[in-house]
Order: sequence, then structure tokens, then C-alpha cells
Amino acid sequence: MLKLPAYLYGKIIELRNALYDKGVFETHDLGARVISVGNITTGGTGKTPLVAYIAEVLAARGEKVCILTRGYGRAEKKQRVLVSDGEQVLADAVTGGDEPVELAHKLLGKAIVIADADRVSAAEWALRKFGVTVFVLDDGFQHRKAKRDLDIVCIDATNPCDGGKMLPLGRLREPLAGLARADCIIITRSDLVDDITELRARLTKWNSEAVMFEAKNVISAITPIEEFHAKTQRSQSKSMSQRPLAFCGVGNPESFFEQLKRAGVEPVATKSYADHHFYSQADVSEIEASAKSYGAEVLLTTAKDAVKISNLKFAMSCSVVEIEMEIDDKDVFETMLSLNHLL
Repeated sequence: MLKLPAYLYGKIIELRNALYDKGVFETHDLGARVISVGNITTGGTGKTPLVAYIAEVLAARGEKVCILTRGYGRAEKKQRVLVSDGEQVLADAVTGGDEPVELAHKLLGKAIVIADADRVSAAEWALRKFGVTVFVLDDGFQHRKAKRDLDIVCIDATNPCDGGKMLPLGRLREPLAGLARADCIIITRSDLVDDITELRARLTKWNSEAVMFEAKNVISAITPIEEFHAKTQRSQSKSMSQRPLAFCGVGNPESFFEQLKRAGVEPVATKSYADHHFYSQADVSEIEASAKSYGAEVLLTTAKDAVKISNLKFAMSCSVVEIEMEIDDKDVFETMLSLNHLL
């Protein structure tokens, strides 16, 4: 596939945004309140825990919540997949995508999850079928075809803007000027850096009107993988007395490993794969061989990875590190989620 130079890519995105701003490209009302959660960079910014947090808050208020997601990495990119009807998970990671299936497991009884590249069409279908009252757009910042009532952007404190470099040289999906569209900026993993004062000042230069929050991910449980997949009563342990090897295929693996260390779970070794990596039995053998060579006694991985290894066999004990997001000024943030339009 031909890769555009970063300068040309940035100019094309600027033109696209200008055409949306001027109304040349049409945006569509989805028929219910819409909250968009997205990034300005590629890779892991902690967006998925935030989507789950928002869905849980809204569901607790009696809303009929539907998460609309593209479902990156799934087999049939153009096919609509009902990942969860809110009561049961109806797809695996191959057909629905790893992050949508992760969300579906976490939000059983709380949210419908649909994977569809055409989120406007998916919303129309979901309204008819389920009577949705609020949509959460997963990875929606650049999906400008859909109107939204609240536009949230996640900025990873550990690697906020990748030096300002556009794709394909860097990780920026669009020029930083695009941050001006955000209603709300959440600085994720704020606890993994010493000081974010300078970062807040830089973000304010790009958008002085956005409400800004700081957030951190916390370990809510370390669950044996058999319990995780069986949906039985979850272990509430947050510690690990045995010597673990931690592995993952996420956008920011170092943040996962650092989070373990800060929680007092010190891996004797780590192993990372590309984001959205689909595991084979050979990968499991490789992971276990590496673990044994380092004297590890158990394996640890993320929930995003766990949904892709449910059919693989492990000789070693493997547990899933379950993550939740904590936001400062949570009352203010949760009030924003209920506003029909941000004033």
C-alpha cells in the first residue's frame, strides 16, 4: 500500500476537516445523544477503559447505551457485527475485533456493542432494534460523519503527541490544531509521569476552551484466565505473590508493565507483540519457554489480549489483569455526560 509523505497526509486531513467545518461534507444526527471518545494519535491512549467507564455511568442512570466501534483488526471489515446485544457476547475477537469483544465482556447487562465502519447506518439500525437512548462512539474523534453532543479526546501523558510528527513518520492522525474541536481533554496515565504541568500548558495553547481532566488506570482485579472466560465469580485479588512474566499486544505495552510495577507486581520478564496481535499456539509455546528461562512461575496479560487466547492451551497458570479508569473531578465529568449539548 502506498504511503503518503507526512506533509501531504497532514494537508489532506486539514482539507477534509475544513470541508466538514464549512458544511461541504455532511454530518448526520444519529437520533439520540452521542458521546465520542477518541485520540489524536494512533496506538494505546487508555481509550477503552474510558469508554467502559462512560457506558457504566450512563447505564446506571437508566440509559439504553450502545457502543459504536469500527472494530479494528477484525476479519470482515465491511460487515456489521452485533458483538453484544447487552445480555450476551455474540462474537469472538476474529469477527468482532479484540477491543469490542473486551468491552462486550466487561459491559454485559450494561451496553450493546456494534462493530461497523459505517457508524451512521449502524446507529439507525440500533435505534430501530434496541431503542437506544445514548450512543458512545469508540475511536470517534476523526469520524466526523456522525454528529456528537460531547467530543472527548484522550491524550497519553507518557507519549502525548509523539513529537508532533504526522503519520506515517509519527503517530499523529491529524495536525494538533484539530484539538480545537474537542469539548473535553482527558490526560490518561497521568500518574505514570512526574509532572504534567507543561503538557497541560501545551494543550491549552491548542484549545483553551476544553474542560481538562487527569485520569489514571488502576488494577481492579487479577483474575485466573479460566474464570475470566467462564464469567464465573471473579477473583478480587490485586496482588501477585508468584514470579510473573507479563505479556501483551497493546498500543503502549510499557505503560502496562509500568502499571504492574507501581502496583507492587514486579514481572521477572516482559514480552510484547504488535497492537491487536492475534495469538497462535506457537506464540503460547514461545511465551512459556521465555517464562521458564527467566524463572517465572505464572503469566500475566491484559483483558484485550485475553479475549484472543480463549481457545489456546496453556501449560502454565495465566491470569488477566483487569483495569478500571479513575478520573479526577469525577462529579464534574459525570455531569458533563448527561448534558444534551455542552454549553
